[in-house]
Amino acid sequence: MNTFETKTYRNLFLESGKSKEIISQRLSEIWNTFFYGSEEEKIYHLAGNDMGYLEDTGNHDVRTEGMSYGMMICVQMDKKEEFDRLWKWACTYMWMEEGENEGYFAWSCTTDGKKNSIGPAPDGEEFFALALFFASHRWGEGYGIFAYAKQARKILSACLHKGQNGRSGTPMWNLSNKQILFVPGVDFTDPSYHLPHFYELFALWAEEEDRLFWKEAAAVSREYLKMACHKKTGMNAEYAEFDGRPMSRFLPWTVDRHDWFYSDAYRTVANIGLDFEWFGVTKGQEKAAPRLQHFLGEVRKEDPYRIYEVNGTCLEGTALHPVGLLAATAQGSLAVIGSSADKAEIAQAWSFVERLWNEPLRRGDRRYYDNCLYFFAFLALSGNYRIW
Repeated sequence: MNTFETKTYRNLFLESGKSKEIISQRLSEIWNTFFYGSEEEKIYHLAGNDMGYLEDTGNHDVRTEGMSYGMMICVQMDKKEEFDRLWKWACTYMWMEEGENEGYFAWSCTTDGKKNSIGPAPDGEEFFALALFFASHRWGEGYGIFAYAKQARKILSACLHKGQNGRSGTPMWNLSNKQILFVPGVDFTDPSYHLPHFYELFALWAEEEDRLFWKEAAAVSREYLKMACHKKTGMNAEYAEFDGRPMSRFLPWTVDRHDWFYSDAYRTVANIGLDFEWFGVTKGQEKAAPRLQHFLGEVRKEDPYRIYEVNGTCLEGTALHPVGLLAATAQGSLAVIGSSADKAEIAQAWSFVERLWNEPLRRGDRRYYDNCLYFFAFLALSGNYRIW
């Protein structure tokens, strides 16, 4: 069974012996620190009378990744005011009304709203869309940009139909293989963008003409994640080919590597965990979670927070986001505990749940990404990352 059918969400912290009161208190503390803590703690900032934004404190900009994450956090926490502030900021400064990317959001802006780029990042659009659907179901439809479900369908329609019926631009999905693209127009993907549990819901709530596509995309993404996650380590690359192999081809806009297990890639196991919790579909993708937990918890037990090839080869340097890596890996426990995993794998999964409980939110310049993943993991492991 799965939570989509039962409407019952596992609280792994509660099952591990923590009280409901302590878990609730801890979740409130995380919210208050993340949104309203000191300047060294918070990443949320008010803007004018009715807007707000989340700052990427490591790069000092505002990203669709963070804004859409913030909206998802807000709807899960029943924080409508902050949700609406974030959404209005995104619509005011990030939304593109004309040109090649009309209908998409600029992936990066300065904190005063100037666009750093007119290119979109598809992970932002998919999180915006589901957060908006959840807002509609939890709080009801408003007007204009606050007609949440209408706005969500508008976003998803652009993602699939750009370049058709006289519209300029390029879709965010490869319409032939139904895989999400790293950015529109490229011929590779990002495994951490694959969110089959989102697509299952888009198949219910998107424009009727697109619902079959989303249903098929959910199945495709689960099969893809099975291919993209290494059979021994459970690791995946940041960017990957459509057959799952790490993407190491030259890219004109960067000299950085993206064929290794590094920052973006950490999110994949968290997505696999939440997909298992919500829908319980097992196509082999769920095996990545115990494999990764074994690698980090046993093979690299003394020094896990490093940079790796997907086969586990340890490279020079340390993980830029160690708390994010821990949080995402702990969220993967949802795909292990209660599954057909063996006793050793289940014990390892519980150990990661405990590690997250004992880990504080990150402070300092790099806290943004880590603490976003931390917040999501805490919501998921406490039974509070829900389908609305």
